[in-house]
Amino acid sequence: MVNLEKQKEAEEAAAKAKPAAAAVNKSGLASENIFNLMSAFLAGGHGADIIKKVNGTYGFNVLLKKGGKPVAVWSIDLKNGNGFVKQTKPADVDATFTMTDEHFVQLCAGKFNGQTAFMTGKMKIKGNMAAATRFTPDLFPEATPENMAKYAGAKM
Repeated sequence: MVNLEKQKEAEEAAAKAKPAAAAVNKSGLASENIFNLMSAFLAGGHGADIIKKVNGTYGFNVLLKKGGKPVAVWSIDLKNGNGFVKQTKPADVDATFTMTDEHFVQLCAGKFNGQTAFMTGKMKIKGNMAAATRFTPDLFPEATPENMAKYAGAKM
């Protein structure tokens, strides 16, 4: 009985999350939902431990296909204040990651780790490698419909 109740709650949360995630995603990239979740998480004041642990700034170039030009660029500050994630070209970063939308989503979903992605050419890194290794997808909540709904109320 308890499992059925939990399943029903999860389905309701997922149903609520879908419209919120779709309304915020302007580019149509799957990775944008993940960046939006990161942004909402930080904007909600949940990133204090991340800021202390990481202490870095990052740029993300998202491509449609390997070798292509970036179709979206994000700036992530995990050094100052509560931190932030913005869809804008970063001014000064410790490290810049470049990968396809698909590979970014797979990385965040745990399909492969960052070292494997880098070594197999699925991810390129420019800048401070020590700072790059401090940024891992597990710093933020997993991009599930439940977490999208939970953090969607935060101002971005």
